Amino acid sequence: MSSPIRIVVVDDHPIVRDGLVGIFSSEPGLEIVGEAASGPEGVVVIEQARPDVVLMDLRMPGGDGVDAIRTLVERDTQARILVLTTYDTDHDILAALGAGAHGYLLKDAPRADLIRAVQDLASGRPVLARQALAALSGRRNDTSLTSRETEVLRVIASGGTNKKAAEALMVSEATVKTHLAHVYEKLGVSDRAAAVRVAFERGLI
Repeated sequence: MSSPIRIVVVDDHPIVRDGLVGIFSSEPGLEIVGEAASGPEGVVVIEQARPDVVLMDLRMPGGDGVDAIRTLVERDTQARILVLTTYDTDHDILAALGAGAHGYLLKDAPRADLIRAVQDLASGRPVLARQALAALSGRRNDTSLTSRETEVLRVIASGGTNKKAAEALMVSEATVKTHLAHVYEKLGVSDRAAAVRVAFERGLI
């Protein structure tokens, strides 16, 4: 028999965690190997348990899911990350996927869909809720950066600060910050490192 799919659940609500643990523990071929109540705690548990799939909530008082996803990606954690949340706004979806999540599903998904999502992710297939597909579709129509935004991002990618970008482009630091804010919005990210990574991945710089 093949090894079971190893799963870690990261969610700050005990009832939700218990419910998910119950669902996956009773399913043949799936195994819960860890639980956590916040993003930072999740990073520790995941690095210790080395799961195949992580179910990650987004907004948690002890540290949110997007930061945890970004940390796991930076540390080259091999687990496939499925965001499981109640939030379906374009901002939340694009921030999570921009940070490196492999899938996005809402908590009102049927049990069968949850199980299939974990199996699909473990097999390397992406899992996206209808809302996530719509957000990505809309974003693809608005991901082109202006020449100024590209110039700013290139300076940042080379390790430059906002001040250096301002000096290189002969604009104010406030203008650089405005350009960066537009870049973050277009790429669906929330910080400089993620913006540079996504821009490289998409061939924008």
